[in-house]
Amino acid sequence: MSSTKSSFSKYEMLYIIGIIAISFSSIFVRWSDAEVSVIAMYRLFLTNLLMAPLLYKYRHDIVRLTKKEWLYLAASGLMLGLHFLLWMGSLRLTTVASSTVILTLEPILVMLGSMWLFSIRPNKVMLIGMGMAVIGSVVIGAGDFQISGDALLGDLLSFLGTIAVAVHMLFGQHLRKNISAYVYNFWVFLFAGSALAAYNGINRIPFTGYDAREWGIFLLLAIVPTLFGHYLFNWLLKVMNATTVSMSVLGEPVFASILAWMLLGEALTGIQLIAGFIILLGVWIFLRYGKNNIHGEEELLPPVQQKPSTSEV
Repeated sequence: MSSTKSSFSKYEMLYIIGIIAISFSSIFVRWSDAEVSVIAMYRLFLTNLLMAPLLYKYRHDIVRLTKKEWLYLAASGLMLGLHFLLWMGSLRLTTVASSTVILTLEPILVMLGSMWLFSIRPNKVMLIGMGMAVIGSVVIGAGDFQISGDALLGDLLSFLGTIAVAVHMLFGQHLRKNISAYVYNFWVFLFAGSALAAYNGINRIPFTGYDAREWGIFLLLAIVPTLFGHYLFNWLLKVMNATTVSMSVLGEPVFASILAWMLLGEALTGIQLIAGFIILLGVWIFLRYGKNNIHGEEELLPPVQQKPSTSEV
């Protein structure tokens, strides 16, 4: 009993770290002057570069991948790249709060997809927690929605990006049953980055000419929201269902809005702070009292003596 509780607490802690990490993404994007497709591309390629030293260790896992798994990895990567392109683009047209609040549709879309594809049914407590978090997220962004053409286009891009990342999460739910987190993340990030590179090439967007400040932002995006955010959430897909993992985006508007207030000077009201508390409470209820959220154990990093063919990172 205590072991299960301790295990769950460990996953909760990693879950919170992931939420805080992805909340920095919108801030870093707003700091950059580069095209969003370039930001996303180098964010992913630099993440691959940081992961590359461990690639040889997983060579046996990689050669065992089936053609179907390669196809699904490519599709998942394409959806992730599309998400970055659309969502980052939305940040140039609308506010951080408006863009991130639309992302709160992700767990609902993932839940519907999980019910259809994996026969995963949420219990009443999970729905209550999700409902609280969604309502709080809407309150955070409601007063910030704009009616201008650019803002509406930004909101539309954010919505389409939400659909893309929901599909990406569902592919991940399926693939992570048999593929280690390292292999899954490395190839999904590489496919996503390559798709964005193709987009940049077709549209003749420069690959070079960026100053040290921009490269620093690219690197921050690779380390903070990608490795400590997306990598961590993809790792959690082995021990949590996709709906639970996707609930993390409901916490993002809270931290993203606070960071935007601190670092970008965007307004933050008392009502939004109260709504933020409701969001975090809803996410906590979903995690703590939701049924069948934890499926089993998996090491975040492999033991030193573990063979590459059986690695589960």
